[in-house]
Amino acid sequence: MLEFIQLLKQGYQAALNRTGNEKGRTDYPKRVEQLLLAEAFIRKGQWLSQAAKQPLQITLLGPTQAGKSTLANVLLNNNLAGISPLAGYTQHPQGFCHGIPLSGSYNGLQRYFGRFQQLPAQQLDNTRHDCYALTESPAASNLLPPCVLWDTPDFDSIDSATYREGVLRAVALADVLVVVVSKEKYADQTVWDMLALVQDLHQPTLICLNKMAEGSEQLLIGSLKDKWQQSRTDPFPEVVALTYHKQSGLPIWPASSQQLLKQLCKQVNHRKQARYEQALLQKHWQAWLQPVLEEHQALAEWQRTIDDLLNDGLMHYRRDYLNHPRHYETFQQALAELSVLLEIPGLAGFLTGARKAMTWPVRQMMKLTRKRHPLAEGSQEIVLLKQIAEHLLIQLADRLMDKTEQSRHSHWWKACNSLLRQQRSLLLQGFSQAAKHYHSDFQQDVEKTAQSLYLKLQEQPFVLNSLRATRVTADAAAIAITLHTGGIGLHDLLLAPAMLAITTLLTESAIGGYLHKVEQELKQQQFNTVKQQLFMDALAQPLMALPEQLPDLAHFSITPAQLDSAQSQLSEKRHGLRLL
Repeated sequence: MLEFIQLLKQGYQAALNRTGNEKGRTDYPKRVEQLLLAEAFIRKGQWLSQAAKQPLQITLLGPTQAGKSTLANVLLNNNLAGISPLAGYTQHPQGFCHGIPLSGSYNGLQRYFGRFQQLPAQQLDNTRHDCYALTESPAASNLLPPCVLWDTPDFDSIDSATYREGVLRAVALADVLVVVVSKEKYADQTVWDMLALVQDLHQPTLICLNKMAEGSEQLLIGSLKDKWQQSRTDPFPEVVALTYHKQSGLPIWPASSQQLLKQLCKQVNHRKQARYEQALLQKHWQAWLQPVLEEHQALAEWQRTIDDLLNDGLMHYRRDYLNHPRHYETFQQALAELSVLLEIPGLAGFLTGARKAMTWPVRQMMKLTRKRHPLAEGSQEIVLLKQIAEHLLIQLADRLMDKTEQSRHSHWWKACNSLLRQQRSLLLQGFSQAAKHYHSDFQQDVEKTAQSLYLKLQEQPFVLNSLRATRVTADAAAIAITLHTGGIGLHDLLLAPAMLAITTLLTESAIGGYLHKVEQELKQQQFNTVKQQLFMDALAQPLMALPEQLPDLAHFSITPAQLDSAQSQLSEKRHGLRLL
């Protein structure tokens, strides 16, 4: 599940880096934050599972100039957190180990922070934000139990986008959350957007209202409660009002709240972590998957479009070639091969010599004009198949243009159209080569058809002898010579009477019905072969695979199988996830 959330997050981040169609991505920044938080929360579950007991984590969260670092020093009873009157001074999560040794806080924490590197506090650099620090606090504090106290950067300044991920990681790690706001900042919408975001972590929470003047607490706490109820559905937490001490420059922690943080820590229940993870994912799951599902719908529509166009192409092939009375030449080639099999024993040598002499002018003309091109080059079938393939790609490009203009997922269709234009010539070249190979290989099926007819003729001696007589007088076997020296072309007129005589005799004979049956079987076999080898293998497969070649910025790169696997993980355990 963690890998899937990371993949989903990367898809959203890539989409935000894309130009165009910004209107459809207005919710994407919010979803990226949700995914960052969910990823960190799942990592926390993994971290908790590594040891029977991990040290408590308390995180200070607040807007700029709220006084988080100053409050961290008060809680620690030590001046470890750096403070400055300038906004954005703290830009990295900084943990302070109170009551536990520094080595005790290391247990698997680096794995939780992932790509973030742990550095000594003095080495933190504001030009690099993928790091955090841990420091041991030597002083004892009555306000804190043994724990790691995290001081975090602000989340609302102009530059906060560059280090916001560190804030979210520190917040997701927290067992107890301390929200620090000042009277100037507590009503800002950014504060309540953040508090609404982290509600699903179910952390015991304390609000510290900082920089207060005495006597104004109740009014501001009442306003805080109203804001809380507008943004969250859980009970309003305890509020600690911190008044400013002019001499020390530090907020004063009320004596009545000395044990408050210790009491909140007792509410921590790590056994509910898995359940909270599952609830968090289920809450946002459908919204997160919306562009992925749209992409899958686009992919399904892409496949349907290709299927429709291929079916149209096959329909044209059947109509304009297989069922065309003048263009269908394959069965005529089978009859020409049959004429070779009708050779009369004893006369073969004489007839072959005479046939060569008779057809010499035709063969010489073919050498000059056709230069002995392979049979496929002059085939009406191959010419038609190439035309169908070109027309299919033109139609596909037109449909992609329509999708680009009409679909909500227009960037995906636009990227597919661009890739199709780039690969169009390669697709046609591959189809042309496949068509030539098919035509050459299918000659074996033509010869088998001729053999089948010849075997059937042997059952009808009268018809067989009549055909042999016709063959001698018309020299129909010359068709075979012309086929093997360049195909049926300019010499059709010379050979047409011979072919007509054989065809007529076969049709009107006792095997006329069988002849029709063999022709239909040859057509069906030819249709099936063209459909599989050319339309499916040479066209459909590379077109179906085209979206897989899209650049990462064009789509989310999440397959239906990956999505099904993630959804199975989400629903397989009623009381929480079992994470890898």
